[in-house]
Amino acid sequence: MTGAAVPPPFRLAYVPGATPGKWARLWRERLPRVELVLDPVTAEHAPDALLEGEADAGLLRLPVDTALLHAIPLYTETTVVVVPKDHLVTAADEVNCADLAEDVLLHPLDDTLDWERPPGEPAFERPATTGDAIDLVAAGIGLLVVPQSLARLHHRKDLTYRAVTDAPTSQVALSWPKDSANEQVEDLIGIVRGRTVNSTRGRAREKNDTKASTGRASAAGKSRTDKAGGRSAGRGTGGGPTGRTANRGAKPGAARRGKPRRRS
Repeated sequence: MTGAAVPPPFRLAYVPGATPGKWARLWRERLPRVELVLDPVTAEHAPDALLEGEADAGLLRLPVDTALLHAIPLYTETTVVVVPKDHLVTAADEVNCADLAEDVLLHPLDDTLDWERPPGEPAFERPATTGDAIDLVAAGIGLLVVPQSLARLHHRKDLTYRAVTDAPTSQVALSWPKDSANEQVEDLIGIVRGRTVNSTRGRAREKNDTKASTGRASAAGKSRTDKAGGRSAGRGTGGGPTGRTANRGAKPGAARRGKPRRRS
């Protein structure tokens, strides 16, 4: 006798700075038979990874092409400015864009923030990546405004960061292709939305509820049929009262009258 077939792994892509660890832990607790593969991808390639079948779902930053991808926003990231540890900005706990007006602000080509116009003075060239921009900050070339998750990802001992209160923010979302037929996506949605293992939104619970409802409906229908059959059995075949009912008002010993006899 062979065991049950092992289901294929579920592949979850995630962009730099996204942290799937908490949800991966819950996945392994709830779905131990389905391997969860975490696949780091660049922000630029993330949508293509989903559409080309390289991953089943992904943690990426909005916006996405909603004609092709579903997206559930998960959280909004804090925006920070990355500076050398001896920069004047470090004297405050948080700053605004006006405080950066006299500094050179680096604007990498893979920037995740939707700027109408970045603050500060522009650099001569735009760095290719956020990692390159971090190196330029360390070299004293300029400052960099990014989501806090990216500042942590590219942490260096000689750099620090401060929150920028009026800068654009970015949102991380769970996304998957609209034409996906992978049932495990629903399991992941339940996990990231904080549903409990016994949630009625779970696929297993939904199936059980459907079976129970069908059983109750069948039992109720059978009960109504039995009751209707019992009532019909007590009626006459012609639909009128039975003989017992018809004779209920007759007097005992009453004879049927005929025509009176004529005297001779």
